[in-house]
Amino acid sequence: MTETRADNVSWLTQEAYDRLKNELDHLSGSGRIEIAQKIEAAREEGDLRENGGYHAAKEEQGKIEGRILQLRHILENARVGEAPRTEGVVGPGMTVTVAFAGDDEEVTFLLASREESGSPIDVYSPKSPLGAAINGKKVGESASYTLPNGRSMAVEIIDATPYAGV
Repeated sequence: MTETRADNVSWLTQEAYDRLKNELDHLSGSGRIEIAQKIEAAREEGDLRENGGYHAAKEEQGKIEGRILQLRHILENARVGEAPRTEGVVGPGMTVTVAFAGDDEEVTFLLASREESGSPIDVYSPKSPLGAAINGKKVGESASYTLPNGRSMAVEIIDATPYAGV
């Protein structure tokens, strides 16, 4: 294992970090104020037991608070910029090409935090079953991981290069 494999670190591009920071600032500032106003307006409508607007606003408040906690955790554990990478070794920030056993087709994706959703190619988390199985492997090596149905899938690493963006 190399330094790129820390379990609690999420490597983010500057754009992804800024986007998540802006979302956190909005939700913990004006987002909280807006939902509090919705709850207060619904509370003024009367009987809370049969007030659908009130219950919907309280549920939305719970989702906002959950997202705030999630964003804080991501940002606290984020490293911004280029992940330290070694050409030919699978790790976060690498564009990976794999071939699945019994299939002639190759699949290429970015191994990165799922918060990198702006990427022009598919993004697989290093914590996903496939990502965890191939993390640290070298080109030419094989790995296997468990599918949701309980079956095992073998995969061979064809290529691993640093992600260069668009």
